[in-house]
Amino acid sequence: MTGITIALSKGRIFEETLPLLAAAGIVPADDPETSRKLILGTNRADVRLVIVRASDTPTYVQYGAADLGIAGKDVLIEHGGAGLYQPLDLKIARCRMAVAVPNGFDYVAAVRRGARLRVASKYIQTAREHFAAKGVHVDLIKLYGSMELAPLVGLADAIVDLVSSGNTLKANNLVAVEDIMPISSRLIVNQASLKMKRELLQPVIDAFAGAVRD
Repeated sequence: MTGITIALSKGRIFEETLPLLAAAGIVPADDPETSRKLILGTNRADVRLVIVRASDTPTYVQYGAADLGIAGKDVLIEHGGAGLYQPLDLKIARCRMAVAVPNGFDYVAAVRRGARLRVASKYIQTAREHFAAKGVHVDLIKLYGSMELAPLVGLADAIVDLVSSGNTLKANNLVAVEDIMPISSRLIVNQASLKMKRELLQPVIDAFAGAVRD
């Protein structure tokens, strides 16, 4: 395709990207929440959107199946960011990566006495780096959903997960004990596309940048 393909995931990232797309003069022809289509047209014949799983966005952009994408910092860290140009923090889909434990678990004391903790997370790379930097010994358990369940059934002592309002933690009698990093979504660009299609991509990147500043 000689036009532009933009990879987006459903939900919060898609919703919060709409004003940025509008700033670039791009309006999706369908709502991915109601449409079954995975490739959405737009009001511009040379721009299409592909709807992918959030964790797959960097892969689609890395291999050139999409020219641009929007992915959370959490996803990019796990992916490694190989072959991707990351020109903009879009400051959307904000939350934080945190360590959480069951209410009443003395995390500070466990760390101080050098206990080996079992930690469940989808974000294994982030968790490994965080605990290694602290000199804490952990056994990492990779899960793909409902992290909050792991401590409740004795699978893990702690979890590393994204926290927004904290309501899900509270509902499951968990508490965040340590923030690892703030998270927001980034614009990512295929490096070959930027060379080959700069005249198409640069105005979109510039429009996004302007909308973020405004």
